[in-house]
Amino acid sequence: MDDRQLTRYSRHILLPQIDIAGQQKLLAGAVLLIGAGGLGAPAALYLAAAGVGRLVVCDGDTVDLTNLQRQVIHREAGIGVNKAESARRALAEINPDCRVEAVPQRVALDDLLRLARDIDVVVDASDNLPTRHAANQVCVALRKPLVSGAAIRFSGQVAVFDRRRPGGSCYECLVAADSEVGDDPCGTMGVFAPLTGVIGTLQAGEALRLLLDLPDPLAGELVLFDMLSMDWYRVPVPRNPRCPVCANA
Repeated sequence: MDDRQLTRYSRHILLPQIDIAGQQKLLAGAVLLIGAGGLGAPAALYLAAAGVGRLVVCDGDTVDLTNLQRQVIHREAGIGVNKAESARRALAEINPDCRVEAVPQRVALDDLLRLARDIDVVVDASDNLPTRHAANQVCVALRKPLVSGAAIRFSGQVAVFDRRRPGGSCYECLVAADSEVGDDPCGTMGVFAPLTGVIGTLQAGEALRLLLDLPDPLAGELVLFDMLSMDWYRVPVPRNPRCPVCANA
């Protein structure tokens, strides 16, 4: 690191769990961020500010006025601009150390297989079950850690699935693709603006901890947060021995 970087990341370097060696890991790290909306916006801001060296941001939507209540990376001047590109522009002003690549499309399984091969961590900040399951399949196949998040109304959740760990579960073990779990969008259900900031920031934190090789107590667990009651719950997610995605992976 040069003198500017030593100054910029000095508050990280002061932490014995990070120090100079850890910050260099972040600068060498690569994250695939799926979604630049309510969760992806705060996640992207903290990943870039923290010094992640490469950030690939995928989103096929364009910025809409209704997004601006919570998607803090976007601005009114960007209404109509693709969200991945809008995020790239904002992050370029935050940290030139972070190389941001915008993928202005909704990504499917084949896209994710191509994009995830040379990254270290996948952060799923998407808003639909097909994309979540596609991201999970890719992470299992490529043995990449997956940081999953969701938020609706006043309730949010975060989980880490890391198939590099013996006996680790996957997203399919939690939510089967053929289940009847609802996939209601916030456009019809509503979402409390600060909740997306809490969950997206937690996702960024878990991604950074994975890049730093810090102990990860969330691996194989689901954290649930109710922002109305301010209650937190942790629920284990055991591996399903008959899981169609990870049982034989």
